[in-house]
Amino acid sequence: MIKRGVRSHSSRATFFRFACVGGTIALIDAGLLYLLKDLPGFNAYIARLFSYTAAMSAGYVLNRYFTFHHIEKGRALLDELVRFFSVHALGGVLNFGVFALVVYFGEKAELTRFWSAVVPLIGVWLGGGVGMTFNFLFSSRLVFDER
Repeated sequence: MIKRGVRSHSSRATFFRFACVGGTIALIDAGLLYLLKDLPGFNAYIARLFSYTAAMSAGYVLNRYFTFHHIEKGRALLDELVRFFSVHALGGVLNFGVFALVVYFGEKAELTRFWSAVVPLIGVWLGGGVGMTFNFLFSSRLVFDER
């Protein structure tokens, strides 16, 4: 059943693969965020810019060769990269906006030490859900479309 889902060309299977990639890059994003946010010169916002960029780069490779493997690539690599990063930059703005709102309100709330530590992670996951939905809709139409 897993092999069938990985090889399937259906929209549902493609979205499932996209969501799996999204989960993978969310781990990259959150992991780098937590590695960087407490370093000198960093805070949660600056660290997130670096972690999101790294996650987006990994996402391109995974989506090109796993999620949309069944789409014939007639487009030049540079053109596809520009399209991918343009779509995902817009998705990233939505993602970062939700993340920033969660972190901002988390900092304003009088939370326990545990919840204060978890707030950035909650922001990554909520922002990631919004961004992933946007990115899937536009990646499947503008980046990895069948020409």
